[in-house]
Amino acid sequence: QRILEHDLCELKKQGVLLDLLFNANCYGENAISQQLANTVNSTLDYLEDLLDGVDIVTTASPAIAHIVKERPGKNIRVRASVNMRIGTIKGMQYVSHLFDEFYIQREYNRDLAKINELCTWAKANGKKLYMLANSGCMNFCSGQTFHDNMVAHEEQIDEKQNISGFEAHMCWNYLKNRENWVSILQNSWIRPEDIHNYEPWIDVVKLATRMHDSMDRVLEAYYTGKYYGNLLALFEPGFARAIYPQYIDNTKFPSDWFEKTTSCGKNCHECSYCRSVLDRVLV
Repeated sequence: QRILEHDLCELKKQGVLLDLLFNANCYGENAISQQLANTVNSTLDYLEDLLDGVDIVTTASPAIAHIVKERPGKNIRVRASVNMRIGTIKGMQYVSHLFDEFYIQREYNRDLAKINELCTWAKANGKKLYMLANSGCMNFCSGQTFHDNMVAHEEQIDEKQNISGFEAHMCWNYLKNRENWVSILQNSWIRPEDIHNYEPWIDVVKLATRMHDSMDRVLEAYYTGKYYGNLLALFEPGFARAIYPQYIDNTKFPSDWFEKTTSCGKNCHECSYCRSVLDRVLV
């Protein structure tokens, strides 16, 4: 903890904005409790004393957003987590009194018309939009809420005798079938070579690296806008093991990839474009 606190102080001195994450999908019986408020406020008080406070709090909990907004003194920006899956103007309007900034629902990363619509509303209402660029998760995953709740209760789950023969992660089970690998290309991630296209709308891009084995690889790829290697090695989750020993060669994508995937109707079950690309990039 001493090392972490020292590093945070040094980063703060260099002008790096600090974003505190309260991102559990479920806080159980404490979801709207005074105990939760005490925990959030005591953490923020401690960081206020240590390094003159944080600049941003990102959370998936409207209750925590309320707690932060009610704090007297320093104005902390409150950012809606990507896990809230806010992808419409209505979705932002409902909680606009609680959140200053929004991560776009990742399934709309390749819908430029939708991003423009959201951005126009956000600017008109003093809000900001952000995006997660390298999520490997399946689009519109029917297991996301189940999985996020499992993550929130990970410690308790690890203490239980759990059922055998059940794959709790829908994606890993789905990708056991070679025919389903095309879904990897139909997800929300953005190649490093295409990230510059979002500059008219997005000021800040989030890169998932919390569980990644090579954070520097991810940062370098998106910073330079180039990557030579297995594209799945940039994502979290990456699914490289799911298709091993084959991999997706990032240098083999066709020149029309970005244009095609950001202008199509997203009716993947009726289209063969991504399947044809998979045949080209799978090595």
